[in-house]
Amino acid sequence: MIILGIDPGTATTGYGVIDKSKTLKCLDYGIIQTSPSFTDAERLNTLSGELDKIIKKHNPEILAVESIYFFKNLKTALPVSQARGVILLAAGKKKIPVKEITPLQVKMGVAGYGRAEKKQVQKMIQYLLNLAEMPKPDDAADALAVAVCCAKGLRGIDRSL
Repeated sequence: MIILGIDPGTATTGYGVIDKSKTLKCLDYGIIQTSPSFTDAERLNTLSGELDKIIKKHNPEILAVESIYFFKNLKTALPVSQARGVILLAAGKKKIPVKEITPLQVKMGVAGYGRAEKKQVQKMIQYLLNLAEMPKPDDAADALAVAVCCAKGLRGIDRSL
């Protein structure tokens, strides 16, 4: 089973693709980055196009996305929500089931501690996916963690079609 994990954002969206066939195997990871000079519409359009390419390349059977459980700053929560909308639309157009997982669930599922630091999550992802080095940047590592949690059957919000 191919799982696409997403850590949403308008400036930077992390993605991670894993295969859950026999053991967890990392197939691809990285970021979709948009220019600060872009308008919101241009950023969302770029995100949509790049996400479509990733979906076409890997043909995931499920898309796992980090959900917004709470926010500290409304100024960042709104753009992230817009990016999540684009991500959910991309999944919906391809009829890919979506699993939403909170940041706390991701940290618990990967590091065993809901307040784990970024480095702890990166180290655990490196270990769980048998990677030669820690995945970077943080957004890509977080996306891989979301995918791993989905693969482990972590109960998140199921948005299946």
